[in-house]
Amino acid sequence: MASPQAIDFAKAISHTVSWSLSFYPQLLLNLRRHSTAGTTPSFPFINTLGFVSYLAYNLSFYASPLIRHQYAIRNPSDPNPTVRFNDVVFALHAVVLSTLLWSMFAKRIWGFEQGAGQSVGIVVWAVAAGCVIAVIVVTIVVAAAPGGGYDAEGWAWIDVVYALSYIKLFVTLIKYIPQVHTNYQRKSTVGWSIAQIMMDLVGGVLSVVQLVIDSLLEGDWSGLTGNPVKFGLGYVSVMFDVIFILQRYYFYREPRTASKGAKAKDGERSRLLGEREDER
Repeated sequence: MASPQAIDFAKAISHTVSWSLSFYPQLLLNLRRHSTAGTTPSFPFINTLGFVSYLAYNLSFYASPLIRHQYAIRNPSDPNPTVRFNDVVFALHAVVLSTLLWSMFAKRIWGFEQGAGQSVGIVVWAVAAGCVIAVIVVTIVVAAAPGGGYDAEGWAWIDVVYALSYIKLFVTLIKYIPQVHTNYQRKSTVGWSIAQIMMDLVGGVLSVVQLVIDSLLEGDWSGLTGNPVKFGLGYVSVMFDVIFILQRYYFYREPRTASKGAKAKDGERSRLLGEREDER
């Protein structure tokens, strides 16, 4: 029988691998098509901001003695944060891949074909600016608080870390909206990889299950309340994944096409008709 440590490691690594792999299908699809048409740059842009926040959050809980100490004071029944090394690795990997995907919308760099009106919307820019300002405000409040942020009972540095986690959660809540809207406007999901959604769905479900099982086995649910971003991230991701699956396979399902030979004949017929129109 596998040891509890091995089982715990398997649970932790399973959703991390699935989520990490979910970044590649869209990158590979863009490379294969040599195009970003059908997708919106707002998604990788705001996603990068979210994962930068998530990386800072995970690093703080995993490696900062101060943050871990303040967490223990606020959660005496379960003083150990549920952030693991695999969470740090996942966040770092996500920052790199999200940035790479965002760079694909730079035509000067990649030379990819782009769809009409492909740019980060002003609302998304405003949201990003608001998130940065919010963290700055919380940092100032903590620094000015009695004890200078070192008193865990009042405003403390852990609150800045929690602010970063809520930014990640908020970004996850809204980051898919531009793509959902783009699919709605185009009445199509062509260009948007459904493979990444399937992998993201598996990762989201496994993430929530891992937290629930951990808390259940320990008989303490503070692991959920003490790590709200991880629980919320999994739940919200699953919700949007379901929406994309419905768009792909129900609302904007691509019609079954004829055989390649028939499509070739249709293309030849269209070209002949076009040539005849030109001759007129």
